[in-house]
Amino acid sequence: MQILSESQGERSDSGAMAKKLGGVLLVALLFLLAGTTWAQQKAEEIPDAPSASRPVPPPTLPTSKLPAGQETRPDSSSADRSHPEPKEEPATSNEPPRSAPEETEQKTAPAPAMPPVTTVPEGSVPRDSETRDDLYTVSTTVNFVLVPVTVKDNEGRLVAGLLPKDFTLLESGQKQPLKFFTSDPFPLSAAVVFDLGMPDSGVRKIQETLPALQGAFSQFDEVAIYTYSSTVSRVSDFTTVGQRLTAVLNQVKTYNGANNGVPVTGGPLGPQGPIINGRPVDSQVQPVITPPKQARVINDAILMAARDLSKRDRTRRKIIFVISDGREFRSDASYADTLKVLLTQDVILYAVGVEGAAMPGYGKLQKIHIPKLDVPGLGSFNFGYGNILPKYVSATGGGTVYAENAKADIERAYARAIGDARNQYTLGYTSKPGARGYRQIEVRVRRPDVKVYAKDGYYPLPVAK
Repeated sequence: MQILSESQGERSDSGAMAKKLGGVLLVALLFLLAGTTWAQQKAEEIPDAPSASRPVPPPTLPTSKLPAGQETRPDSSSADRSHPEPKEEPATSNEPPRSAPEETEQKTAPAPAMPPVTTVPEGSVPRDSETRDDLYTVSTTVNFVLVPVTVKDNEGRLVAGLLPKDFTLLESGQKQPLKFFTSDPFPLSAAVVFDLGMPDSGVRKIQETLPALQGAFSQFDEVAIYTYSSTVSRVSDFTTVGQRLTAVLNQVKTYNGANNGVPVTGGPLGPQGPIINGRPVDSQVQPVITPPKQARVINDAILMAARDLSKRDRTRRKIIFVISDGREFRSDASYADTLKVLLTQDVILYAVGVEGAAMPGYGKLQKIHIPKLDVPGLGSFNFGYGNILPKYVSATGGGTVYAENAKADIERAYARAIGDARNQYTLGYTSKPGARGYRQIEVRVRRPDVKVYAKDGYYPLPVAK
């Protein structure tokens, strides 16, 4: 009987242990179910990724921006109905709700206000608009003058190897300290001016030399073409040396000059009308017919070219290259006004004199200017300049006029003139500010037996306001 009671006690102890183990498993199962439920709720709060079959719903608009009666959430037709609405966390949750702050900010955020417009006096800058460049910019009024100088020996060859100490520069008789010096060649901005008022034979001779003229320029130069007779024409604007310039010069080859020969003033082909027995039919007095003199507006041509050159880059050397006999008659612009523009814009004039300007002795005679001649009974006559090219060349520092008539000599003159323009010494100094009017310049070189070519002076540009 005692043994039976012991076995019954063991069974009761094992039953108790089974009950305890069952209770522990039940508690663990409950915790597992609770965790699974919480994870599903979190997964429902995460929105699905956008796809082609389910586009992203439009953003929630503030209530104040929606029409009356429309809800703040997107339309149910554009959303997936299989997903429930996100559930808000209880107030005791450690993580704040995601959508509530955004909706609150959208409802309460005021519209951005326009910044105030500040009116400042003309010419001043408000402090808030200063940039870094403005803080380090120093403004001053400086009149910096560049003087190109050509130095040649007695045989007309360029003198190389000079140093700044070899030059003395004076303005209005006062020595100026050099602030800039270089002997490096400059790229050219060249305005080439052709005279079509010469006899047609002279124009044809010039047209045969145009390939050599183009060959005198380099690939870094830019060239514009002008023609003139009684009027001025700009054939082409500035272009680099290449196919386009070749096409323009080929166009110039098709132009004609003035008619050759002496004007007809009498005879059967004259302008006086029919004649019977040596007397005009309508008059008993034999009229004196003077051939009309054609205008040759070289001043107007040079002025147009100078104004166009004033718009080119200041880092280039600006020259006007005139091929003409130098005759000037009836230009609207005077020599003095044209020269002032040349000196103000630092333009140098070079010239190849042909036809009458190349005749020995005749060229010197043609330099004489007879502005007006009064003849009793016939009125006043204005003959203009016979050859105005030397005056321009000397005043601007271009050296001498290359007077040639033979084709080969004209072609060599192109190379010499363009070479002189490119290979000049360039001196720079700062002139005294405030003075106005023409300022005379003189350049001296400490070398014997040399010729110095530089502009006689300049007109300072007006002070910028």
